[in-house]
Parts: sequence; structure tokens; C-alpha cells
Amino acid sequence: MARKKTASTASTPKRPPAQRTAEAGPAPRQRGHRSIVTKRDLLAYRKRLEGELAELTGQRRDLEEATGASMSEAIGEVGFDEEYADADAGTYTFERERDLSLVDNVKDLIEKVQHALTRIDDGSYGRCEVCGKPIEAERLDALPYTTLCLVDARRRMRPR
Repeated sequence: MARKKTASTASTPKRPPAQRTAEAGPAPRQRGHRSIVTKRDLLAYRKRLEGELAELTGQRRDLEEATGASMSEAIGEVGFDEEYADADAGTYTFERERDLSLVDNVKDLIEKVQHALTRIDDGSYGRCEVCGKPIEAERLDALPYTTLCLVDARRRMRPR
């Protein structure tokens, strides 16, 4: 038995997929396509980078507070048995080093995001800092704070 179209189904106009994606954000590009970042793309990247910066700043603050609290707890601890003291000290040392490493990683990412925002302001965003060619759109979508095109990033990673 064939179904009849309801009034709600018939009244909603169907748009082509290309029109729907254009409204959602930056226009999709072909894989590996190198293009100069448009003003619309810059606004989207700026918004994304500012959101990441706010999130990373909050993470750094939380990690620094946790690291500071664990340090004061360790200094104030007295009176535990000698056989447990070594295990507790080792656990504390491991956790402290892990937290400090996480803080350093977050600080590094914050610097990269701030550098990317500076590059947006000075007009150099989306261009490789080594060769000056446009950075691939896929790479910017994955790492909006990147400063190198894929070729130069691979060269830098390759041992000499």
C-alpha cells in the first residue's frame, strides 16, 4: 500500500546539500586544497580559538590550584608509619610531577592559541611561517593554532 504525503512533509521545501552546508559554517573545501583563509573563515577560527583559550585558562587555573593544594597537604602531613611513608611519598611525587607536566602542557597550548590570535590580528594567519604558502584548510580545521603547512611540519618532525 502506498503512503500519502502528509501536509507537513509536503510543505517543507527541500534544499540542496550545498546550500545547507554553506549556512552551517565555512564552505567545505576539497581534500588537500590550499586556499587563502577568507574573512568568514577568520571569524570562525577566532571564535573557536577564543573558546579554546577560555577553556585552557580555566584548566590551568584548576590544575595550579590542585597542585598548590597537594603541596600544602604534603608539607602538613606528619605522624604516619615509616613503612607507609615511602609509598605515600612516591605516590605524592608521581602525582605532583604529573600535575606539573599537565600545567606545562596547558601553558604551551595557551601560548600557541594566543600566537594564533595575534596572527589573525596582523593578517598572517593561515600562512606557513617557514615557506609563506597557505596552510591546508584541513590542517587549520584540525589544529587552528598551527603555524606550519603540512610539508614543513613533516620536515621539522623528520630526523636529519
